[in-house]
Amino acid sequence: MDNNIVKLAVDRYFGRGAAENYSSEDTMETLRQALIEANNGSTKLDYRAIRDGKCNGLFAIVEEIINKTVIEGLPESCPLFDYVEWRNLKEGDTNVFELRDDGSFIVSDIAQATQGLRRQRLTGGSEITVKTQLKGVKVYEELRRILAGRIDFNDLIEKVSEAFQKKMRDDMYEAVVATFDGLTAPYSNGAAGSFDEAKLTQIIDHVEAATGMKATIIGSKQAVRKITGVKGADANSAKEELFSMGYYGHFYTTPVIVMDNAHKVGTTDFVLGNDLYIIASDEKFIKAVTEGETLIINGEPTAKADLSQEYLMTQAWGMKAVVAEDGLGIYKLS
Repeated sequence: MDNNIVKLAVDRYFGRGAAENYSSEDTMETLRQALIEANNGSTKLDYRAIRDGKCNGLFAIVEEIINKTVIEGLPESCPLFDYVEWRNLKEGDTNVFELRDDGSFIVSDIAQATQGLRRQRLTGGSEITVKTQLKGVKVYEELRRILAGRIDFNDLIEKVSEAFQKKMRDDMYEAVVATFDGLTAPYSNGAAGSFDEAKLTQIIDHVEAATGMKATIIGSKQAVRKITGVKGADANSAKEELFSMGYYGHFYTTPVIVMDNAHKVGTTDFVLGNDLYIIASDEKFIKAVTEGETLIINGEPTAKADLSQEYLMTQAWGMKAVVAEDGLGIYKLS
């Protein structure tokens, strides 16, 4: 496989590197020529050659490009990516994450000339595994049209990469939301209600007091817009953020991060509701695993009544959020 071709395609997707000097048409033609070369120098798709494995990595080029654009594109498409510990495992590799011990020692008052204290020790961290699930998308396009220059290969890469990124992002959100289930006072306000500045401040204070770390508020745009009425010395700068972004970027000194919402599969229900999630953690608390590589399986056109060509693209991954309970808070809004 020509790694330079893969790099060109990936750089063009992100608009970086030497690819910035190429037009979309230039990169399309370069990629098309690489695919033609992998197709034994022909612009016609030889299904017998594909069947017999004689196409010199024709589909491997496509697989490698899509695999890189999906994973490398996640930091730009998901604001939670900074909290992700990411592992790309080969098939059969051990899938274990080691979690540190979050315990602490307690210092007590004692009388002079005594050592009558209860001994304490850290019990050690724990290990978790992240279950992976094979995901896939089946698209309809004819590679022969790409070889003939009738389809822009860049568009195919972009659409498939975006689809996989969206699914990964949604799975990441669902993993995070699931960790907040069951939180109780003082890390939750209980039943959903209208916005109350004092209640939100109290939850933030508890989370920061328990962890000794600065908290961050995350939530959907409709959730963070319910934060209202920032007063005092912060009022003017808060108004500027409200006018420029549509929401307060800070709740006093606590940063606010917006997550783009998404619909649950097959519904118009949002993945993220009206809740505000408070997080204080210096660890990458979202454990994410991809297993194996992105795989493209080309269908057999002679098996279709219309002789169409389809491609099944699959990737196995899993997401799990793991944070000590006192590092989380939830403020439920109606």
